Amino acid sequence: MRIGLSGGGATVDRMIDQAVRAENDGFTSLWYAGAIGGDPLVAMAAAGRATQTLELGTSVVQTYPCHPVLQAQRFAALANAVGRSVTLGIGPSHRPVIENMYGLSYDHVGRHTEEYVTILSALLAGEGINLKGEDFQVQIGSGLKPDAPVPVLVAALAPRLLRVAGEKADGVILWMANGKAVETHIAPRLRKAAAGAGRAEPRIVVGLPVAVHDDEAEGRQAASEQFAGYGVLPNYRRILDIGGAPGPADAAIVGNESSVRAQIEGLFSAGATDVWAAVFPVGTDRAGSRDRTRALLAQLAQA
Repeated sequence: MRIGLSGGGATVDRMIDQAVRAENDGFTSLWYAGAIGGDPLVAMAAAGRATQTLELGTSVVQTYPCHPVLQAQRFAALANAVGRSVTLGIGPSHRPVIENMYGLSYDHVGRHTEEYVTILSALLAGEGINLKGEDFQVQIGSGLKPDAPVPVLVAALAPRLLRVAGEKADGVILWMANGKAVETHIAPRLRKAAAGAGRAEPRIVVGLPVAVHDDEAEGRQAASEQFAGYGVLPNYRRILDIGGAPGPADAAIVGNESSVRAQIEGLFSAGATDVWAAVFPVGTDRAGSRDRTRALLAQLAQA
């Protein structure tokens, strides 16, 4: 199974140690949030130089604060520095973040993201771009053509961006989308768009909180406390509703080893190509809880 973990660490040395350990334990990938270390590209560059095969990706970097031409240049430079492919997961974030933190308009988020992905994908594929859009006007004769591929994944949850991800990108990177949401909403729209555009089968990277714990009710209560904020953001609220999950705790993967194994296998059966596990602790022995979850995930990754 293609199973990855959340990337991070309090220091660069710890980020490197985490990446080396993840690779040695058979995990396929590490996924770095946009705020990790102030800029996830720093962590990815350091981790990439210390590993050989581990996929390093973002989950996700925001579109609004960084022009797509600059974003393409940054990730091309990262791939060249690491010496192998890196994966660019991008998303438009949420209205409160973009409008309150950055002072930018979120009114045309679908249009903005579609133009952004069009520019980004063309440049990273080594193509030129001449786009006179409503949000971006870009004219570049030739693309960047990094030494190694930079696949683009879109944090797409709604129909328009699922179409964009299928037509113009390499797939999606998700958060809070459970198996039902993937099977009934994500996968059909994404695959239809990719097939219509003559593109390869798209990746579906499913990110969810994961904890192995014997008392499922206690585990879900911990998930409710740690991930409650996602349930009030409209983008996540909609995908939770599509999946029939009253809240983030209901979408989380929680239970004993047998139960968690079955739930993760269910995600692959629903259409996931990869699972990105955000391991969270339950109970007073936080380190022991994380270790137990990680041990099972490592077994599954090597299966």
